[in-house]
Amino acid sequence: MKIAIASGKGGTGKTTVATNLARLAADQGYHAVYVDCDVEAPNGHLFLRPEITETIAVTVSVPDIDASRCNNCGACARFCQYHALLCLPEEVLLFPELCHSCGGCRLVCPKQAIDEIDRPIGQCQTGRCGQLDFVSGCLNIGEAKSPPLIHEVKKRAPEADITFIDAPPGTSCPVVESLRNSDFVLLVTEPTPFGLHDLTLAAEMVELLGIPCGVVINRSAENDQETLDYCQSKNLPVLARLPDDRKAAEAYSRGELVARTICSFERPFTQLLDGLLSPDGPTRFFHQRCQP
Repeated sequence: MKIAIASGKGGTGKTTVATNLARLAADQGYHAVYVDCDVEAPNGHLFLRPEITETIAVTVSVPDIDASRCNNCGACARFCQYHALLCLPEEVLLFPELCHSCGGCRLVCPKQAIDEIDRPIGQCQTGRCGQLDFVSGCLNIGEAKSPPLIHEVKKRAPEADITFIDAPPGTSCPVVESLRNSDFVLLVTEPTPFGLHDLTLAAEMVELLGIPCGVVINRSAENDQETLDYCQSKNLPVLARLPDDRKAAEAYSRGELVARTICSFERPFTQLLDGLLSPDGPTRFFHQRCQP
């Protein structure tokens, strides 16, 4: 099972939920994998503290133009819909950050003056934290596109009983790439006006992707009612409500897993994991509901 943990905005506790669930699943004997797809700001390693066993560079293909064969006809620049190529009278300029590595410019070049070379965009790390497998990506500073790196990070994750995918915040292309091929999505929110607004956007995105989902309310207190009313109106199950506790913030600042260090958090995380893995839990309910 592949479970993605997402949120409409940053700071809701997405990584807290993902890392604690992954560690708890491994402690219960499952072969679990934690995959940090928030490649622009990865921080799962701060809590799981894995032993990194491999680090590889991740590259994408970009055109390499042979000036001795190019006649500056402009066919490549006219083909590129992302304006990564600019044909000048004396040379063709490449803007590699705009290139989507489709290879079309090489195919349309009448002089066969374009080849492809690899350009590094980031790195992928794999390792272990006890019985838990760990995979993470880190995008190079200045890179504009993270989906190619996210795709590679997910590909590096080993097959397991349960995989927890820590997605980036928001509803943009990196999030869609992270959620692709997931079996279930946990939407983590907070009971604030901003949290509810962005939860609605995230829920609409997941609905468009056709993936079953449920909601986790973090920093839950007496102000949950508006969020609960929304979830009920959209038939979204609230799978857990994590208490608003200063001790959790203190543990977070020390890089500790709250399910291990604070008694009041162990039970909701255990119940959440049991519900996700139970044959009659929310996953089966939503799979049945989504059948054509």
